Amino acid sequence: MSFVSILPTLLFIALGLVMFGLGLSLTVGDFKRLLQHPRAVVLALVLQVLVLPAACYALIVLLGVAPLYAVGLMLLAASPGGVSANLFSHLFGGNVAMNISLTAINTVLSIVSLPLITNWAINTFAHTGQVVPLQFGKVVEVIVIVLVPVVLGMAVHRRAPAFSARMEKPMKIFSAVVLAAFALIAIAKEWTALVESFAGIGPAVLLFNAISLASGYYLSRAAGLDKSMATAISFEIGIHNSTLAIFIALSVLGNFQLALPAAIYSVSMYILATLFGGLVLRRGAQPAAAVSA
Repeated sequence: MSFVSILPTLLFIALGLVMFGLGLSLTVGDFKRLLQHPRAVVLALVLQVLVLPAACYALIVLLGVAPLYAVGLMLLAASPGGVSANLFSHLFGGNVAMNISLTAINTVLSIVSLPLITNWAINTFAHTGQVVPLQFGKVVEVIVIVLVPVVLGMAVHRRAPAFSARMEKPMKIFSAVVLAAFALIAIAKEWTALVESFAGIGPAVLLFNAISLASGYYLSRAAGLDKSMATAISFEIGIHNSTLAIFIALSVLGNFQLALPAAIYSVSMYILATLFGGLVLRRGAQPAAAVSA
Protein backbone atom coordinates (compact mmCIF):
# COMPACT_ATOMS: atom_id res chain seq x y z
CA MET A 1 0.00 0.00 0.00
CA SER A 2 1.55 3.31 -1.13
CA PHE A 3 1.58 6.55 0.81
CA VAL A 4 -0.53 8.22 -1.88
CA SER A 5 -3.27 5.60 -1.50
CA ILE A 6 -3.57 6.11 2.25
CA LEU A 7 -3.19 9.91 2.13
CA PRO A 8 -6.96 10.62 2.11
CA THR A 9 -7.39 8.43 5.19
CA LEU A 10 -4.51 10.17 6.98
CA LEU A 11 -5.99 13.59 6.20
CA PHE A 12 -9.40 12.42 7.37
CA ILE A 13 -7.90 11.29 10.69
CA ALA A 14 -5.85 14.49 11.03
CA LEU A 15 -8.91 16.63 10.41
CA GLY A 16 -10.86 14.61 12.98
CA LEU A 17 -8.10 15.26 15.52
CA VAL A 18 -8.19 18.98 14.73
CA MET A 19 -11.94 19.03 15.33
CA PHE A 20 -11.40 17.12 18.59
CA GLY A 21 -8.90 19.81 19.59
CA LEU A 22 -11.46 22.51 18.85
CA GLY A 23 -13.95 20.65 21.04
CA LEU A 24 -11.47 20.79 23.94
CA SER A 25 -11.87 24.58 23.97
CA LEU A 26 -15.68 24.59 23.80
CA THR A 27 -18.55 24.12 26.22
CA VAL A 28 -22.29 23.71 25.78
CA GLY A 29 -22.59 27.28 27.04
CA ASP A 30 -20.70 28.55 23.98
CA PHE A 31 -23.45 27.21 21.74
CA LYS A 32 -26.25 28.38 24.04
CA ARG A 33 -24.86 31.90 23.83
CA LEU A 34 -25.38 31.82 20.07
CA LEU A 35 -29.12 31.88 20.75
CA GLN A 36 -28.59 35.40 22.07
CA HIS A 37 -27.27 36.49 18.66
CA PRO A 38 -29.83 35.45 16.04
CA ARG A 39 -28.87 38.43 13.88
CA ALA A 40 -25.34 37.04 13.47
CA VAL A 41 -26.65 33.66 12.33
CA VAL A 42 -29.18 35.20 9.93
CA LEU A 43 -26.55 37.56 8.49
CA ALA A 44 -24.13 34.70 7.85
CA LEU A 45 -26.78 32.60 6.13
CA VAL A 46 -27.97 35.51 3.95
CA LEU A 47 -24.39 36.21 2.89
CA GLN A 48 -23.75 32.53 2.12
CA VAL A 49 -26.95 31.70 0.26
CA LEU A 50 -27.86 35.01 -1.43
CA VAL A 51 -25.11 37.66 -1.42
CA LEU A 52 -22.12 35.54 -2.48
CA PRO A 53 -23.87 33.84 -5.43
CA ALA A 54 -25.07 37.30 -6.55
CA ALA A 55 -21.52 38.70 -6.24
CA CYS A 56 -20.19 35.69 -8.14
CA TYR A 57 -22.69 36.27 -10.96
CA ALA A 58 -21.67 39.95 -11.12
CA LEU A 59 -18.00 38.96 -11.42
CA ILE A 60 -18.81 36.51 -14.22
CA VAL A 61 -20.64 39.21 -16.18
CA LEU A 62 -18.07 41.97 -15.53
CA LEU A 63 -15.05 39.81 -16.38
CA GLY A 64 -16.70 37.96 -19.26
CA VAL A 65 -15.95 34.51 -17.83
CA ALA A 66 -16.33 31.63 -20.32
CA PRO A 67 -19.58 29.61 -19.93
CA LEU A 68 -18.16 26.39 -18.47
CA TYR A 69 -15.89 28.28 -16.09
CA ALA A 70 -18.89 30.43 -15.13
CA VAL A 71 -20.88 27.33 -14.15
CA GLY A 72 -17.90 26.01 -12.18
CA LEU A 73 -17.55 29.31 -10.34
CA MET A 74 -21.25 29.41 -9.49
CA LEU A 75 -21.00 25.79 -8.28
CA LEU A 76 -18.18 26.89 -5.98
CA ALA A 77 -20.21 29.88 -4.73
CA ALA A 78 -23.13 27.57 -3.96
CA SER A 79 -20.98 25.16 -1.96
CA PRO A 80 -21.27 25.48 1.84
CA GLY A 81 -18.43 26.49 4.13
CA GLY A 82 -15.60 23.99 4.30
CA VAL A 83 -14.37 22.24 7.41
CA SER A 84 -11.15 24.30 7.15
CA ALA A 85 -13.19 27.37 8.09
CA ASN A 86 -13.36 26.06 11.66
CA LEU A 87 -9.59 25.66 11.71
CA PHE A 88 -8.87 29.17 10.38
CA SER A 89 -11.33 30.67 12.85
CA HIS A 90 -9.61 28.80 15.71
CA LEU A 91 -6.18 30.08 14.65
CA PHE A 92 -7.20 33.71 14.10
CA GLY A 93 -9.47 34.38 17.07
CA GLY A 94 -12.92 33.64 15.67
CA ASN A 95 -15.92 32.32 17.56
CA VAL A 96 -15.46 28.61 16.82
CA ALA A 97 -18.86 27.66 18.22
CA MET A 98 -20.39 29.98 15.62
CA ASN A 99 -18.35 28.33 12.86
CA ILE A 100 -19.33 24.81 13.84
CA SER A 101 -22.98 25.78 14.08
CA LEU A 102 -22.90 27.57 10.73
CA THR A 103 -21.08 24.67 9.06
CA ALA A 104 -23.84 22.32 10.15
CA ILE A 105 -26.68 24.71 9.21
CA ASN A 106 -25.13 25.70 5.86
CA THR A 107 -24.53 22.08 4.94
CA VAL A 108 -28.16 21.17 5.57
CA LEU A 109 -29.34 24.21 3.57
CA SER A 110 -26.98 23.32 0.72
CA ILE A 111 -28.89 20.09 0.14
CA VAL A 112 -31.45 22.34 -1.58
CA SER A 113 -29.57 25.60 -2.32
CA LEU A 114 -26.58 24.03 -4.11
CA PRO A 115 -28.61 22.13 -6.74
CA LEU A 116 -30.89 25.15 -7.26
CA ILE A 117 -28.05 27.62 -7.82
CA THR A 118 -25.92 25.24 -9.90
CA ASN A 119 -28.80 24.10 -12.08
CA TRP A 120 -29.75 27.75 -12.67
CA ALA A 121 -26.14 28.48 -13.69
CA ILE A 122 -26.11 25.52 -16.10
CA ASN A 123 -29.36 26.72 -17.62
CA THR A 124 -28.10 30.31 -17.86
CA PHE A 125 -24.54 29.86 -19.10
CA ALA A 126 -23.99 26.37 -20.54
CA HIS A 127 -27.41 25.13 -21.74
CA THR A 128 -26.31 21.48 -21.47
CA GLY A 129 -29.51 20.21 -19.88
CA GLN A 130 -27.56 18.54 -17.04
CA VAL A 131 -28.83 18.72 -13.46
CA VAL A 132 -27.24 18.38 -10.02
CA PRO A 133 -29.21 16.14 -7.62
CA LEU A 134 -29.67 16.74 -3.91
CA GLN A 135 -26.50 16.08 -1.88
CA PHE A 136 -27.73 14.21 1.22
CA GLY A 137 -24.38 12.45 1.69
CA LYS A 138 -22.76 15.77 2.57
CA VAL A 139 -24.73 15.94 5.82
CA VAL A 140 -23.37 12.56 6.86
CA GLU A 141 -19.83 13.70 6.06
CA VAL A 142 -20.17 16.79 8.26
CA ILE A 143 -21.53 14.69 11.13
CA VAL A 144 -18.60 12.27 10.93
CA ILE A 145 -15.78 14.78 10.33
CA VAL A 146 -16.98 17.76 12.35
CA LEU A 147 -19.71 17.14 14.87
CA VAL A 148 -18.67 13.78 16.37
CA PRO A 149 -15.03 14.79 17.12
CA VAL A 150 -16.15 18.17 18.49
CA VAL A 151 -18.69 16.55 20.83
CA LEU A 152 -16.02 14.12 22.06
CA GLY A 153 -13.63 17.01 22.70
CA MET A 154 -16.31 18.90 24.61
CA ALA A 155 -16.97 15.81 26.74
CA VAL A 156 -13.26 15.60 27.63
CA HIS A 157 -13.22 19.33 28.41
CA ARG A 158 -16.12 18.89 30.81
CA ARG A 159 -14.55 15.94 32.62
CA ALA A 160 -10.91 17.09 32.53
CA PRO A 161 -10.70 20.91 32.21
CA ALA A 162 -7.07 21.00 33.38
CA PHE A 163 -6.06 18.56 30.62
CA SER A 164 -7.98 20.63 28.06
CA ALA A 165 -6.15 23.79 29.14
CA ARG A 166 -2.76 22.06 28.82
CA MET A 167 -3.61 20.79 25.36
CA GLU A 168 -4.75 24.16 23.96
CA LYS A 169 -1.32 25.29 22.72
CA PRO A 170 -0.19 21.88 21.35
CA MET A 171 -3.49 21.49 19.49
CA LYS A 172 -3.13 24.96 17.96
CA ILE A 173 0.33 24.02 16.73
CA PHE A 174 -0.99 20.72 15.37
CA SER A 175 -3.83 22.60 13.65
CA ALA A 176 -1.36 24.97 11.98
CA VAL A 177 0.70 22.00 10.75
CA VAL A 178 -2.40 20.30 9.33
CA LEU A 179 -3.39 23.55 7.62
CA ALA A 180 0.05 23.85 6.02
CA ALA A 181 -0.13 20.21 4.91
CA PHE A 182 -3.53 20.77 3.29
CA ALA A 183 -2.17 23.76 1.38
CA LEU A 184 0.94 21.93 0.13
CA ILE A 185 -1.06 18.87 -0.91
CA ALA A 186 -3.59 21.04 -2.74
CA ILE A 187 -0.81 22.82 -4.64
CA ALA A 188 0.93 19.57 -5.58
CA LYS A 189 -2.29 17.86 -6.62
CA GLU A 190 -3.69 20.69 -8.72
CA TRP A 191 -0.48 22.27 -10.03
CA THR A 192 -0.86 21.31 -13.69
CA ALA A 193 -4.51 22.33 -13.82
CA LEU A 194 -3.70 25.59 -12.06
CA VAL A 195 -1.00 26.58 -14.54
CA GLU A 196 -3.06 25.67 -17.59
CA SER A 197 -6.30 27.36 -16.56
CA PHE A 198 -5.20 30.30 -14.43
CA ALA A 199 -5.25 32.90 -17.20
CA GLY A 200 -8.85 32.09 -18.06
CA ILE A 201 -10.42 31.79 -14.62
CA GLY A 202 -7.75 32.65 -12.03
CA PRO A 203 -8.48 36.40 -11.62
CA ALA A 204 -12.22 35.74 -11.12
CA VAL A 205 -11.50 33.03 -8.52
CA LEU A 206 -9.09 35.26 -6.58
CA LEU A 207 -11.50 38.18 -6.63
CA PHE A 208 -14.38 35.97 -5.50
CA ASN A 209 -12.26 34.57 -2.66
CA ALA A 210 -11.26 38.08 -1.53
CA ILE A 211 -14.85 39.37 -1.75
CA SER A 212 -16.10 36.40 0.28
CA LEU A 213 -13.62 36.95 3.11
CA ALA A 214 -13.92 40.75 3.17
CA SER A 215 -17.71 40.88 2.98
CA GLY A 216 -18.06 38.36 5.79
CA TYR A 217 -15.87 40.38 8.13
CA TYR A 218 -16.63 43.99 7.26
CA LEU A 219 -20.39 43.61 6.77
CA SER A 220 -20.53 41.79 10.11
CA ARG A 221 -18.63 44.59 11.82
CA ALA A 222 -20.85 47.16 10.14
CA ALA A 223 -23.85 45.27 11.54
CA GLY A 224 -22.42 45.68 15.07
CA LEU A 225 -21.01 42.19 15.62
CA ASP A 226 -17.91 41.82 17.77
CA LYS A 227 -14.54 40.92 16.28
CA SER A 228 -14.62 37.20 17.11
CA MET A 229 -18.10 36.79 15.61
CA ALA A 230 -17.16 38.75 12.48
CA THR A 231 -13.99 36.68 12.08
CA ALA A 232 -15.98 33.46 12.36
CA ILE A 233 -18.48 34.59 9.71
CA SER A 234 -15.68 35.80 7.44
CA PHE A 235 -13.98 32.42 7.37
CA GLU A 236 -17.25 30.50 7.24
CA ILE A 237 -18.42 32.19 4.05
CA GLY A 238 -14.91 32.88 2.73
CA ILE A 239 -13.75 29.25 2.72
CA HIS A 240 -16.08 27.23 0.55
CA ASN A 241 -16.03 23.44 0.32
CA SER A 242 -13.98 23.20 -2.88
CA THR A 243 -13.73 19.41 -2.49
CA LEU A 244 -17.50 19.12 -2.79
CA ALA A 245 -17.52 21.40 -5.84
CA ILE A 246 -14.79 19.34 -7.54
CA PHE A 247 -16.61 16.09 -6.73
CA ILE A 248 -19.87 17.34 -8.27
CA ALA A 249 -18.10 18.72 -11.34
CA LEU A 250 -16.24 15.47 -12.03
CA SER A 251 -18.45 12.70 -10.67
CA VAL A 252 -21.95 14.15 -11.12
CA LEU A 253 -21.58 16.44 -14.15
CA GLY A 254 -18.59 14.63 -15.66
CA ASN A 255 -16.79 17.77 -16.87
CA PHE A 256 -13.19 18.57 -15.94
CA GLN A 257 -13.46 22.23 -16.95
CA LEU A 258 -16.25 22.76 -14.44
CA ALA A 259 -13.85 21.62 -11.71
CA LEU A 260 -11.05 24.07 -12.56
CA PRO A 261 -12.41 27.12 -10.64
CA ALA A 262 -12.69 24.98 -7.50
CA ALA A 263 -9.22 23.50 -8.15
CA ILE A 264 -7.67 26.97 -8.25
CA TYR A 265 -9.72 28.01 -5.24
CA SER A 266 -8.56 24.97 -3.26
CA VAL A 267 -5.06 26.50 -3.34
CA SER A 268 -5.78 30.23 -3.30
CA MET A 269 -8.11 30.04 -0.28
CA TYR A 270 -5.29 28.86 2.00
CA ILE A 271 -3.06 31.72 0.93
CA LEU A 272 -5.68 34.49 0.93
CA ALA A 273 -7.34 33.29 4.14
CA THR A 274 -3.98 33.24 5.94
CA LEU A 275 -3.15 36.75 4.72
CA PHE A 276 -6.63 37.98 5.67
CA GLY A 277 -6.39 36.33 9.09
CA GLY A 278 -3.11 38.15 9.69
CA LEU A 279 -4.76 41.42 8.68
CA VAL A 280 -7.63 40.81 11.10
CA LEU A 281 -5.21 40.08 13.95
CA ARG A 282 -3.24 43.25 13.28
CA ARG A 283 -6.40 45.32 13.48
CA GLY A 284 -6.52 44.59 17.20
CA ALA A 285 -9.53 43.71 19.28
CA GLN A 286 -11.42 46.98 19.60
CA PRO A 287 -14.95 46.14 20.77
CA ALA A 288 -17.82 46.81 18.44
CA ALA A 289 -21.29 47.73 19.55
CA ALA A 290 -23.05 44.98 21.42
CA VAL A 291 -25.08 42.60 19.32
CA SER A 292 -28.77 42.86 19.97
CA ALA A 293 -30.98 39.81 19.91
